[in-house]
Amino acid sequence: MDGLRRMLSFVRRACDDYQMISSGDKIAVGVSAGKDSLALLYTLAHLRRFYPLHFDLCAITVDMGFEGNDFAPIKELCDSLGVEYFVEKTEIAKIIFDVRKESNPCSLCAKLRRGTLNDSAKKHGCNKVALGHHFDDVVETFVMNLFFEGRIGSFSPVTYLDRSDITLIRPMIYAQEKDVRYFASHAQLPVIPSKCPEDKNTERENIKQLLSRLESENKGLRHRLFGALQKGNIDGFHENKLKFYD
Repeated sequence: MDGLRRMLSFVRRACDDYQMISSGDKIAVGVSAGKDSLALLYTLAHLRRFYPLHFDLCAITVDMGFEGNDFAPIKELCDSLGVEYFVEKTEIAKIIFDVRKESNPCSLCAKLRRGTLNDSAKKHGCNKVALGHHFDDVVETFVMNLFFEGRIGSFSPVTYLDRSDITLIRPMIYAQEKDVRYFASHAQLPVIPSKCPEDKNTERENIKQLLSRLESENKGLRHRLFGALQKGNIDGFHENKLKFYD
């Protein structure tokens, strides 16, 4: 499958460049049920078969508590990949939308989900958590930080959390969203649409649309922004010779 080979090339390169994987790691993939996390899970499960450093995988979904979610298709995918699957049930949706009635819920939601994911990873014997952030997410976060916080930076490829003794890794930082979308579609991954009422109505979505418009007038803009992070050695990024193809 061409799409899988492409994803494997991006993910392996990131893992090698940033030493994301060590022998004996047990990595929990945070599976939201969106295309990004499912693509990461599928790719890491296949990378595990030939990567020179042995590592184990499991998949964890933080159930936000929205009604009607059925994660059975993800369980079936995990079974086919030989990956343990765990669902952590929470009342995050109720806390944010019914109890606190947050007007800007995304920050608190992310904090609660991430805490639950990390705690679950530790409970299941994992020392690392893999998140499905891709190339476009890196650039969008860079622009959001600049516009809304007045600082230059993004999330890091690798982050050690001393409080939870968990290392976060982001193996898809070289994969563009179009690559992920193509792969998820052709691999027929069981993507579950988000039930969050704020979905597609966020600052990140606005920045995504802005960058899309600017990219149409300034071809290669995203790559130059990504390159700026690398050249500046910002937040753990460093230069490499990775080539992108349209």
